[in-house]
Amino acid sequence: CPDSSRQGSLPEAERKRERKELGMKKIGVFFAEGYEEIEALTVVDICRRCGLGVDMVSVTEELMVTGSHGIGVRMDKGFSSADFQEYDMAVLPGGMPGTKNLEAHEGLMAQVDAYYAGGKYVAAICAAPSIFGHRGILKGRRACCYPGMEAHLEGAEVTAGPVEIADNVITSRGMGTAMDFALAIVEVLCGKEKAQEMAEAVVHQR
Repeated sequence: CPDSSRQGSLPEAERKRERKELGMKKIGVFFAEGYEEIEALTVVDICRRCGLGVDMVSVTEELMVTGSHGIGVRMDKGFSSADFQEYDMAVLPGGMPGTKNLEAHEGLMAQVDAYYAGGKYVAAICAAPSIFGHRGILKGRRACCYPGMEAHLEGAEVTAGPVEIADNVITSRGMGTAMDFALAIVEVLCGKEKAQEMAEAVVHQR
């Protein structure tokens, strides 16, 4: 992934044009009230450090979204402003009631289904892989989730690994595996070398 250090100072239209010219990838991380803060923000932080474009998207039109531990974070945009054609991956953080609130959003679920069917990446952590299970996305695939929610991974080969990459589906177990989850996203979009470089930079053993 190319360096995106100058992206923040450019107008949105120019940022889009530069990302396209440089072959930069971009992801959407979707936030609902009650999201798990570490799971969501670790992905945002690590992916931006690696040069990926990242939009923090509120599934409502409220730009301030509060996590399950009372931490409010200002989003980049609301759901209606998100450009789904621009994203190479949709990321669903866990947490409660955040996971339930994500699943209740029909527009987001339609996009998740479209991404999966179209071969784009979908990723979820903690309780959120249950959403994939309910939608038939995990059938015949290795997958993992927060302990105690395995029954929701319908049709999956359930593992206790920190993260599973199965075709265009990424799942992970919880707050303690958030770094592994973020680095798995980097790996599929930027390559193993970049993911290992970032792991070493933040002193994380894979």
